Amino acid sequence: MTLAAYIRRRLFLMIPIALGVTLVTFLLIHLIPGDPAVTLLGIRASPALVARLHREWGLDQPLYAQYANFLLRVLRGDFGTSLFYGTSATSVIVAASGVTLWLIAYSAILSIVIAVPLALLAATHRDGITDHGVRAIPLIGMGMPTPWVGIMLILLLGLTVPIFPVGGYGSGVGGHMYALFLPSLTLALGIVPILIRSLRTSLIDSFESDYVTTARSKGIRERRVLMRHGFRNAIISSVTILGLEIAWLISGTIVVEKVFALPGIGALMVDSIYRRDFPVVQGITFVVAILVILTNLATDIVHSLLDARVRFE
Repeated sequence: MTLAAYIRRRLFLMIPIALGVTLVTFLLIHLIPGDPAVTLLGIRASPALVARLHREWGLDQPLYAQYANFLLRVLRGDFGTSLFYGTSATSVIVAASGVTLWLIAYSAILSIVIAVPLALLAATHRDGITDHGVRAIPLIGMGMPTPWVGIMLILLLGLTVPIFPVGGYGSGVGGHMYALFLPSLTLALGIVPILIRSLRTSLIDSFESDYVTTARSKGIRERRVLMRHGFRNAIISSVTILGLEIAWLISGTIVVEKVFALPGIGALMVDSIYRRDFPVVQGITFVVAILVILTNLATDIVHSLLDARVRFE
């Protein structure tokens, strides 16, 4: 199977998954207790006003009719009108998505920058003091909840030693990188332990393989052997782990954005749930699900580029 055929097949398999996401999202939203009309009107909520809003928003229709309308709007890229903001839910989501995308990309880069050198250090000093020290990091990191890590970083590097801001988004590329360092580091520390363990194991297996032994026997410098032959083949399995962890980052931003008061789609999601803003919640859930699906697709494509055997299995 060629790479193009492999990508077409993966894209085709995304269609039923996306449809399933729309159905589950729609049903879950309607299981949330509370009436959005009553929430919006507050003390002014009278039966007549509530019924009027239900007619305007289409909430008086049967569920299957509401879902059909929702699905048709999604196909046009329209998630309806926000019940709270009174404007297009799509525009509200797009306005908040920039912060989240920056946060995800920054966190992924930081996790790679931290994990790769430590994994190499541990693998090249197997069973030594350095290896044991690096291996202890995953045990510590995996036991720390992400919100707690964020709060500790705020107290340490934001208040006690005020190096980084504890909130805000900044302006410009430099401003974004500076303002988002602590929340990005918080997310990165959540996936670094898994990356270190995975990459270390793959590196050790690769360093002990026959092709590395053959390369050494040819008199090639050790550093070139390790990087060109060992590391290059070891990252194949770690790419899949990284892709899965990036998918986790997409959902993990919800908590981190609230901790650092960031105006991203995670914080918007939480606020919209409290406001019973169904169109925005449905739109964010669908967008997040599609981002996860696309991340998994990109992971599979990169994996197939690194290992051609994947396309033929």
